Amino acid sequence: MERLKRELNTKWFSTVASIWIQCTSGSLYTFSVYSQTLKSTQHYDQSTLDAVSVFKDIGANFGVLSGFLYDSVGGPRLVLLAGAIQCFAGYFLMWASVTGLLPPPPVPLMCFFMLLAAHAMTFFNTANVVTSVRNFRNYSGTAVGIMKGFLGLSGAILIQVYQTLFNNKPTTYLLMLSFLPTTNTLLLLWFVRIYEISEGNDKKHLNGFSFIAVAVATYLMVIIFLEHAVSLESAARVISLFVLVILLASPLLIALKGQHMDSNMISDMEQLLHGPVRQKAENRHSSQDSNSSHLLAGNSERDNDIYDKNSLALQEELNLLQAIQTLDFWILFLAMACGMGSGLATVNNISQIGVSLGYTSFETNTLVSLWSIWNFLGRFGAGYLSDYVMHVREWARPLFMVITLAAMSIGHLMIASGLRGALYAGSIFVGVCYGSQWSLMPSITSEIFSIRHMGTIFNTITIAGPVGSYIFSVRVVGYIYDKEASGEGNTCIGTHCFMLSFIIMASATLLGSLAALVLFFRTRRFYSQVVLRKLRSAGV
Repeated sequence: MERLKRELNTKWFSTVASIWIQCTSGSLYTFSVYSQTLKSTQHYDQSTLDAVSVFKDIGANFGVLSGFLYDSVGGPRLVLLAGAIQCFAGYFLMWASVTGLLPPPPVPLMCFFMLLAAHAMTFFNTANVVTSVRNFRNYSGTAVGIMKGFLGLSGAILIQVYQTLFNNKPTTYLLMLSFLPTTNTLLLLWFVRIYEISEGNDKKHLNGFSFIAVAVATYLMVIIFLEHAVSLESAARVISLFVLVILLASPLLIALKGQHMDSNMISDMEQLLHGPVRQKAENRHSSQDSNSSHLLAGNSERDNDIYDKNSLALQEELNLLQAIQTLDFWILFLAMACGMGSGLATVNNISQIGVSLGYTSFETNTLVSLWSIWNFLGRFGAGYLSDYVMHVREWARPLFMVITLAAMSIGHLMIASGLRGALYAGSIFVGVCYGSQWSLMPSITSEIFSIRHMGTIFNTITIAGPVGSYIFSVRVVGYIYDKEASGEGNTCIGTHCFMLSFIIMASATLLGSLAALVLFFRTRRFYSQVVLRKLRSAGV
């Protein structure tokens, strides 16, 4: 039993547990499954339902509390437990209200239920992302990309479970959301731990997790196309879900292989240190330690010389209050408000855009379903590629934020053109680049503000998403659409309905790209002389 416990207590099993928790944490992406039932049973009009959904967005993006809890406690378990409790309470109370088990609650109380359920995701996300960054400091982009990628796919995963087991039963789906993520998290949270050790095989095994993530995304994309092209029978749905479960279980093989290789490495080192060889190794180790101490002291002195009043003393472990007093924090916040805000405004209105441009309901539904795939590709791809280029080409990570925000601007202009097929191409650009920000921003935060207070700092920057979404969705897209609408039911048909809105959002993301460019130049010297130097000294 002790041996089994020791073998399970590795960062590889911790990573698998985090992946599995992420796979059931994206319930907020499936609001459309039960929104109509919520509206009809509670006798809401559309404005009231939209008000409830706003609290979903607020809860999902206000993660400061989870970050503070993680940073103050110093571990993920309590954070995951708090998330599980909120998830169960929020969805169970909504289910009880919808089924009549509880009397219809006032609208503010229902908004609180939704806020509670969505807020749980920030606890799951913070615990898994920050723990992964601390366990894989030299490959933080890849680690964040994997966690964020599986979170992006979780909506599609939950819908597959729903359509197989409870199709056309949205009330039961609410009950499922109260139990499945909660139970999954409670079973796995004991394995999620901080190890903060680096082995030479980190990159190899992370590549294995990455391959599985891509395989799951490809499989889900095929299933989505099949579901929209043909009507799948119950047996076919069961088989497809079984295959999906097998794919999601496969990261366990990577963990077993990683644990086995690490055990062999430790065994070889122990044999090397026996007998006369041990004394020699100890003498050599002592000499290396002495040299390393002098080298580190020299590095420390040189590092201290690279800072001036125009650059953050980034090697210090800045807390949230110290971080928000820096210009770099607000540059990053502005870039995220432009990128995340315009991305959310796009996905929130993609169905209405399709209707205004004459797309069929089948086409718009396909676009909505595929958004999670593009989102995944951005989350995973940006993290993986930025790590690769940092190690091989030694490019500072903020440069990828410059590139992805500029590409996002192109996507907005494609949609603004109104040309046939441009909505497909534009949604891919926007979806991929929007997802990219979710892996780039946490990694950059951990690098320029330090890892100790990463949870609170990156969750505070995340607030830029709903702030930008409100500005672009309500003050830009909604306002211009209402002015252009002239048809029955205040509808608008034609390219003019959204053209100006997307030109404005294209300009905003270009502004965000320029802000990221300023951040790149401000931190380029730091990346060159501190971050990249650490990677070289680690031999990765």
